Amino acid sequence: MKDETEITVRFNEADPLGIVWHGHYIRYFEDGRESFGKKYGLTYLDFHNNGIVVPIVSVDCSYKKSLRYGESVIVETNFVYGPAAKLKFNYRIYESKNRDLVATGSSIQVFVDSKTFDLHLTFPEFFEQWKTKWDIR
Repeated sequence: MKDETEITVRFNEADPLGIVWHGHYIRYFEDGRESFGKKYGLTYLDFHNNGIVVPIVSVDCSYKKSLRYGESVIVETNFVYGPAAKLKFNYRIYESKNRDLVATGSSIQVFVDSKTFDLHLTFPEFFEQWKTKWDIR
């Protein structure tokens, strides 16, 4: 399962030389996850409404090329299914104009009860239903 979303680099994301600060690439990954969630019906509100939060426990970013203020990029977000009760996404960020690769990365989130903060060792029921809907095995 894959989603692509386009983002324009904002002024406040760049340093005085116009180069994007490295931490904003992680924000672009977040933008990609939100776009993926809208496309596939798996938003953060869906988790919240089911008593679950999904904190990031691991994130990785490999930088290939600098971005500058005003450039547009495409964030490609790929859901990676596995048997463990977690969410894994892989990312590729491309320049919109020529599809040059800018960065790659990944993130892992776990399922946590929103009241007790207990870790779910199995997939929550609503997520099992979501997997069935999209024929994920």
